[in-house]
Amino acid sequence: MAEPYRFPEPLREGTILARPNRFIMDVDLDGETVRCHCPVVSRIGDIDTAGLPCLVSDSHNPRRKLPLTVEALSLTAPGDPGRRWVGLNQNASNRYVEHFLRQGAVPGIVDEPVPVRREVPLGSSRLDFLVDDSVYLEVKTPLRQLECAVPEGVGRLPQPPFSSTDRAVRHLHELADSLADHDRAVILYCLYYANDGFHFYHGTTYDEVMACVDEVRARGVELWQADFSVDAEKVDLVGCHPLEEW
Repeated sequence: MAEPYRFPEPLREGTILARPNRFIMDVDLDGETVRCHCPVVSRIGDIDTAGLPCLVSDSHNPRRKLPLTVEALSLTAPGDPGRRWVGLNQNASNRYVEHFLRQGAVPGIVDEPVPVRREVPLGSSRLDFLVDDSVYLEVKTPLRQLECAVPEGVGRLPQPPFSSTDRAVRHLHELADSLADHDRAVILYCLYYANDGFHFYHGTTYDEVMACVDEVRARGVELWQADFSVDAEKVDLVGCHPLEEW
């Protein structure tokens, strides 16, 4: 059983009041309105986050403009005893994945403790990990769409067109090129909530992305999904499996 990633201190629970821009959330913490960092670069599905419960961490760093970070939100109402959380911290995803890689606890990708290197140059990019000098691994934490049921009471926002695929396509091609010198190349889609299974976002560039995916899979790039659960104290790795459909 893998040891979970534990937060330095328990996260505080609050309620999201507003998301003035993509980097900021205003949160009610114990009756006080606090401006927090939002670590999601895109929309969070098509939901309006106002009124949703959230979990907040404190960096205790006075030099940060926003010392507090919203780590997760819940689609259920405050006080619901069956509440589950949707992890939001795309910036921390590599930290969590590294924690489990170093334990050799990512089934099918690494099953025993091995050397792990971060931010490894490849082509014109830096890929997230080189594992045991044989596996290039790139981590993605998609939140543009939520792969789960959204309760009726949660507000919705209109989804704008999404056309920025250059970085994702470049990484897929570079992973395929890496197979000339390495045994495996893996792209790992990490979902920090109970989900229905990862599928690519059906935006304006869907056909382009799917053509690229088909090409690199034929060249040997592996697509995997890792499922995690988040609560106020820790992040657990629930499971990991290859993606057969998307």
